[in-house]
Amino acid sequence: MDITSGGLSAIIPTSNAKLDKARVKSVLSGDTLVLTSIRQPGIEKLFSLAYVTAPRFSRESDEPFAFQSRDFLRRMTVGKVVQFYTLYQAPSGAKKDYGVIILQTGELLPQISIGEGWVKVRKESRGNVSTPEEENYFKKLEELEKTAKKNYQGVWALQGGSIETTYDLPDAKAFAEKYTGESIDAIVERVVSGDRVILRLLLSSSKHVQIIVAIAGIRAPKKASNVEGRVHPAEPLADESFQFVDNRLLQRNVKADILGVSPQNQLICAVKHPNGSIAEFILKAGLAHCIDFHSTLLGAEMKALRLAEKYARDNKLGIFKGLVDTKKSGGHEAEATVSRILRPDTIVVRMKAGSEKTVQLSSIRGPKLRDGKQTPFEPEAKEYLRKRLIGKHVKVTIDGIKPASEGYEEREVATIISGNKNVAMALVEAGYASVIRHRKDDDDRSPYYDELVAAEETALTEQKGMWSSKVPDVKAYQDYSESLQKAKLQCSLLQRQKKIPAIVDYVKSGSRFTVLVPRENAKLTLVLSGIHAPRSARNPTDKAEPFGQEAHDFANRRCLQRDVEIDVENTDKQGGFIGVLYINRENFAKLLVEEGYATVHAYSAEQSAHANELFAAEEKAKEGRKGVWHDHDPAAEEANGDAVAATTNEPTATSATAASTGSAPTKKDYRDVIVTHIDPSTCALKFQHVSSTTSQALTDLMSAFRTFHVSTPSNSSSTTNPPNTGEIVAAKFSDDNEWYRARVRRNDREAKTSKVLFIDYGNSESVDWKDIRPLGPQDRFGTGKLKAQAVDAMLSFCQFPTVKPEYMAEAEAFLRRNIEGKQLVASVDFIEKEGGTLWVTIYDPNGRGEGEEVNVNEEVVAEGLAMVPRKLKAWELARGAAIKKMKEFEEEAKEERMGMWEYGDLTED
Repeated sequence: MDITSGGLSAIIPTSNAKLDKARVKSVLSGDTLVLTSIRQPGIEKLFSLAYVTAPRFSRESDEPFAFQSRDFLRRMTVGKVVQFYTLYQAPSGAKKDYGVIILQTGELLPQISIGEGWVKVRKESRGNVSTPEEENYFKKLEELEKTAKKNYQGVWALQGGSIETTYDLPDAKAFAEKYTGESIDAIVERVVSGDRVILRLLLSSSKHVQIIVAIAGIRAPKKASNVEGRVHPAEPLADESFQFVDNRLLQRNVKADILGVSPQNQLICAVKHPNGSIAEFILKAGLAHCIDFHSTLLGAEMKALRLAEKYARDNKLGIFKGLVDTKKSGGHEAEATVSRILRPDTIVVRMKAGSEKTVQLSSIRGPKLRDGKQTPFEPEAKEYLRKRLIGKHVKVTIDGIKPASEGYEEREVATIISGNKNVAMALVEAGYASVIRHRKDDDDRSPYYDELVAAEETALTEQKGMWSSKVPDVKAYQDYSESLQKAKLQCSLLQRQKKIPAIVDYVKSGSRFTVLVPRENAKLTLVLSGIHAPRSARNPTDKAEPFGQEAHDFANRRCLQRDVEIDVENTDKQGGFIGVLYINRENFAKLLVEEGYATVHAYSAEQSAHANELFAAEEKAKEGRKGVWHDHDPAAEEANGDAVAATTNEPTATSATAASTGSAPTKKDYRDVIVTHIDPSTCALKFQHVSSTTSQALTDLMSAFRTFHVSTPSNSSSTTNPPNTGEIVAAKFSDDNEWYRARVRRNDREAKTSKVLFIDYGNSESVDWKDIRPLGPQDRFGTGKLKAQAVDAMLSFCQFPTVKPEYMAEAEAFLRRNIEGKQLVASVDFIEKEGGTLWVTIYDPNGRGEGEEVNVNEEVVAEGLAMVPRKLKAWELARGAAIKKMKEFEEEAKEERMGMWEYGDLTED
């Protein structure tokens, strides 16, 4: 109502009324408010509504309707500017005024409150009536009270006035577990500090909990305190932080998201005003900073708090005023290649310029070497990282500098992204790293810190990696190079195997390596056969031979910690194993020689199967004057070679390149074939020749073979003992349960199975001994009757990405769709002398319909599923036109980002 119509004029003439303005800070009860000066907010005044009384609060037991009465007044007034007029003061001398409040709408208090029944007339206050106008006003209040009482309004209601209020939580953890995830209506009863408030949690209409809570995600400056006689001064900006929250939240309605419990048994809540989270606002003002311990509780919401803090930090607000940025570097993203894994959290990367940099993954720590429970996981964690990163192109963002400590040098900390995956996140998710709890002033942290903390919490819960109760099996490698006797014993075993999977653990020189053979639990020194590499310096005082260090560095770049394959040929006098090391299917000795970092040792090279390619590589290095051949004089060498030949009647080392390891057809050799098998790991092919003679012969043999094994009782019993390795047997194929000719590759005596190769189709399978039988009569089913029909073949001019499983899978799937089981034409380009493998160009005569021929080799390269070999063999070099055309398809695939080129040129290593 208007103050002049039955309002203030009913007490005193409006012209004489002295009205003051103030802001309502809080409401203590349904009849008492705390007012603050608008110009000087620090000045407060206690003001009670004249002639009325409201139910009182008590820690033991509130009077009925005490909360409802106060809440009615609170909702109308808190935070708003009002006018007030004092009618009388407390007779006791206390500074407490009694009067009326005029709201911004023109309505008066206490009329509204008494009319709604939330206060009663204080009969004893009639003694404060001093004028006829005040007497009339008092009577009006009594009339309003009678009406409310008659209508059972407010405190006059017959029921519903009692509220059970709890002021203590003996088991805060149980309470938090019950209400975690819920958003509870609440009222901020008091602000303790910038990060602590007392909330009244409105659990229901009849049950409240009033308790101190910590605001999630922040730490505000501490106010001054006195604990057991010890005075602790306030931290800078503690009062400003307190006032910031007090002015915005005191007695305001908020939402409280219960998140957890602090070590001090306080509830941790996200306190949200209708305008947003108070934590975000106080951080943006620079009056608090983020705390990491609440990160897992807040989850994704922590990111907004980090951004708010960053805003204050960047703008030097509040506690960040005058802050000096101590970061020495960081922020920019650079591309690099991972060259070494030092520890599960420390990596050496090679930048594009060629320099190497050691970086530590931001905000994480690998298994602690001093922690007996975590230490066993260190090798496993390092291997996890090696398999995923070594040799890979990554993106490196420097986040800061880790200062030198505990004997460690100063080191950059970085976020490394490999294939859109944060490497640190992958380690934490797998349980192979823990997250560092940074000091509040430590800004050199991961930008994904909160996600890392959440991932660690999940790994802990799921007991992954080093959080598991199980102790891992630590692989112990036996060093077979420590003595010649041990080396010879192991050599005889390894000589029978070809292209044994291994890992280069250490590079001793350009041609000498320490390799690990996991399947044999073997550690050995491998010396490359057929070449001599110059010796590198073994210590700072030692002197390297010319190009010895370059050879050593080249081997480090290309081989260290890489997955390789080895062939063992012999041993040397020191227990070293002499043999071949293949990196990405290429003979590494050949690569060394091509770069001029090694020379061919003619005698030993000619004893191997790789003499031709080694001599060809050396000739190429000489022509390019690379490395040790930088001052090569062909004329002088030719003159010297002629002189030697004239006196010895023997070929020179150069002429040894004519020695052939295979043959290229002198004319086109086309064959009709059917591809029967594609090796998923190499895309090597097995095919059958198609002709009326061979096709019918195989059909007849297989028909008789199956009849023999199904209907002949004498041959129906399976073997109970392992068949001999290399033996031709009858084996049942799991897909169709039919019997086929097969060669035994190896036996697993524990599983009672044999790995067999089906010699007429080229595929392999592990077969139970119960499904293996003697072949049968040799004159009917032996290879003398009909030779094995599956022929080994490789696609010419195609190098498949064998170290990239995802692209190998795509290449295999492409070949299966386009050539497996189809009758095609194979043009034989080269036949290997050892093993007889055919290198072929495959044509599909009707690949695009209407008789249009398709060159499958070109299609594979055009789809980005293979590349033209970087190191061409002698017979490939002779096919210049074909190579040129294939390279054109490769360049188109690169430009279109097809297949293996989708992220750029992966040969830039």
